[in-house]
Amino acid sequence: MEQNQGDERSAPGMTRRGFMVSTLAVGFALAVRPVTAETITTETGGLTTGDVSIPTGDGDIPAYRAMPSQGRSFPVVLVVQEIFGVHEHIKDVCRRFARLGYLAIAPELYARQGDVSKLSGIDEIRKVVSRVPDAQVMADLDAAVAWVKASGDGNIKKLGITGFCWGGRIVWLYAAHSRQLKAGVAWYGRLVGNSSELQPKHPIDVAGSVNAPVLGLYGGSDQGIPLDTVERMQTALKAANSPSHVVVYPDTPHAFFADYRPSYRKEQAEDGWNRLREWFKQLGVV
Repeated sequence: MEQNQGDERSAPGMTRRGFMVSTLAVGFALAVRPVTAETITTETGGLTTGDVSIPTGDGDIPAYRAMPSQGRSFPVVLVVQEIFGVHEHIKDVCRRFARLGYLAIAPELYARQGDVSKLSGIDEIRKVVSRVPDAQVMADLDAAVAWVKASGDGNIKKLGITGFCWGGRIVWLYAAHSRQLKAGVAWYGRLVGNSSELQPKHPIDVAGSVNAPVLGLYGGSDQGIPLDTVERMQTALKAANSPSHVVVYPDTPHAFFADYRPSYRKEQAEDGWNRLREWFKQLGVV
């Protein structure tokens, strides 16, 4: 069953609250088309799926939610978008979790800054994403958790988070921010960087202060995340006696889970997904 709830627009591209995005992308982001033949599509039969609207401190943001059609009080997974926003791949990941018995929700975390799904160039997309404050993202993820709790459909005592690329970095930060979170899985998220007003800290800075254990999944041949930065993170985690853990797949590129892109690596993606499931099971997100 598809459910769609969008905010009213007062002008094209702008909601009456001043947000740039009020509805989610349909299909795949323009920048990633055409998609590859290996693209996975999860059926919606037996699931409740579709767009929902999440209240935040300054307005509503759209999100995609998927869960089993029967039952309530499901374990909850926050799914954090790639740099391309909440497009079809992220929605499908939510459906995959729903097939496993989870309530999965993916809030559109660039809602105030712009709709990257309509942009064809990565440089244009980066300009939008560079304006997204970490504090805003943490608050919006908290708002998504509050929305799930209020709905009665999810059990936030069994709360996990996973994210990809841009979202992989956010997983580490949210694990240091949230005291409700039980576990996180970060797929090839950037670990180091220069501090700024919008991004005051990076995963390496919070390695010793996460509230929930994080499993990091990285490619040894990732051109955007040098292996030495992954090794620095591993050293920082070890020094802090952290329960978090990093797995590096040799000779594997960035975005190896993204089945709709040429970077997809089936064996590593399936192994990572199995590790995610076991990690959540071990930490009570099931």
